[in-house]
Amino acid sequence: MATIKDVAKLAGVALSTASYALNGDSKVSAKTKAKVLAAARELNYRKNGFAMDLKRSRTNTIALILTDLSGPYYSELIRSVQDVALANGYDLIACSSMGGRDSTAVRFLREKRVDGAIILAHNIHDDILVESAGERFPIIVMDRQLSSSHLVNVLVDGEQGGYLATRHLIQKGHKTIAYISGPSNSYDNALRYQGYLRAMQEAGLEEKSKWRLSGNFVREGGYSATKMMVMQGELPSAVFYGNDEMAIGGLKAFEESGISVPNDISVIGFDDIQLSEYVHPPLTTVRQPKHEAGSLAGHLLFQMLNGEAVNTSYTLTIDLVERESVRSVQVESGIQPA
Repeated sequence: MATIKDVAKLAGVALSTASYALNGDSKVSAKTKAKVLAAARELNYRKNGFAMDLKRSRTNTIALILTDLSGPYYSELIRSVQDVALANGYDLIACSSMGGRDSTAVRFLREKRVDGAIILAHNIHDDILVESAGERFPIIVMDRQLSSSHLVNVLVDGEQGGYLATRHLIQKGHKTIAYISGPSNSYDNALRYQGYLRAMQEAGLEEKSKWRLSGNFVREGGYSATKMMVMQGELPSAVFYGNDEMAIGGLKAFEESGISVPNDISVIGFDDIQLSEYVHPPLTTVRQPKHEAGSLAGHLLFQMLNGEAVNTSYTLTIDLVERESVRSVQVESGIQPA
């Protein structure tokens, strides 16, 4: 089946221009719009899509599409969006994006079975979101920066969060710091890793490739990556886990290996899920404004459904939460707190 990328390529325009043209946006000239529509007809692009979109009536339901429904981070996000949906007299459907292009989530988007959608699922490709978004079907994206008509970004400053976490460890005197990453195709993971590298480079420290391990943003992954690190023999003085789930798995692996946190090694996470303050030791982490982000995404979606103008992108700030999983070591005079 032809995609919007195919249409853009045949018409000789950018992907965003093709999206604007197909959605009837006034930003596109009549000549360009005609060229894009001709390409769409030639490729039989979404043959019944336009008619379906015109005929559909309101379902009074919105979708929240997540990579995984099981994690504690997602449960907090679901609650915040659900509160907004109920306040507006709408139902909320939360579904997983597992299965990629063949998933139920993608069918919801392409067939517009709901009135709008909020996306936090890195495995749904950009072109699917761009071609699905429209005046009658607004989309809020929470896991990437994407520019297209009727699509709004709600993001947290993950790069600054990665920087704060790593800088905190450096301020405590740590010079050998590992980063346990999430999925390689995750926008959030990329930003956190960039922040880690910025802090390391700023302090004149180098990342060691043997400590560059992936935990896939899940507890079991953090546990396995930590076990692998321990088996290598030499440990860093601190580990920055790309999310709290992996950090909690890491705490268990260290405990089983007879390694004390924070006496033998310091650990810091990212997200500040509810469980992070109840593990032993309580986890130092970077707090994401989960409830605020979900509420903002929900409110923006309903503003768009009501025809109100909104900005194209919103970025929320994060902050460091100090608990007991990081200890100070000998601090060099050249490294001072910010």
